[in-house]
Amino acid sequence: MLNEKQILSSDDLRRATTRIAHEIAERNAGIGDVMLVGIRRRGVPLAERIAATLADIEGVRVPIGVLDITLYRDDLEMRGPVPIVRPTTMPVDITGRTLILVDDVLFTGRTVRAALDALADLGRPARIQLAVLVDRGHRELPIRADFVGKNVPTSREERIETRLHEIDDGVDGVFIVREDQA
Repeated sequence: MLNEKQILSSDDLRRATTRIAHEIAERNAGIGDVMLVGIRRRGVPLAERIAATLADIEGVRVPIGVLDITLYRDDLEMRGPVPIVRPTTMPVDITGRTLILVDDVLFTGRTVRAALDALADLGRPARIQLAVLVDRGHRELPIRADFVGKNVPTSREERIETRLHEIDDGVDGVFIVREDQA
């Protein structure tokens, strides 16, 4: 039996992405050379939300890339015999740009490492920064986020589930999920 607790509502998500957008604009002295890169799946709609807020703040729409890291994962053999690879799309050359890598949850750091490997195959950005909605700790690699919506200490037995209306049938929120032992 699953036990879940909502830790971010739809309004909390909006406030977190708005705060992240303001921090991105501030840290980078504007958004002139900034490009957001969403990690498939939930990083993409989060990048789109941040880009919309940046457009409201700065009056300019930043480009948004979509990054599929499937073939760069170090656990590929555990994901089944035929991994599903979706396209990576970059609307502009990433060389010399400030990339903001966007994902929903930062956990061990392995997804981010795979994303960095994938980006290295696409060009040489000036810098890469990391924006995550939730940082839950338990890092296995020396990776940290530059922009965090919420820090949520968790146990290894818990999972963080992000549900976004763009993907999850109109549901917006972040939940801690734990399987109860019967």
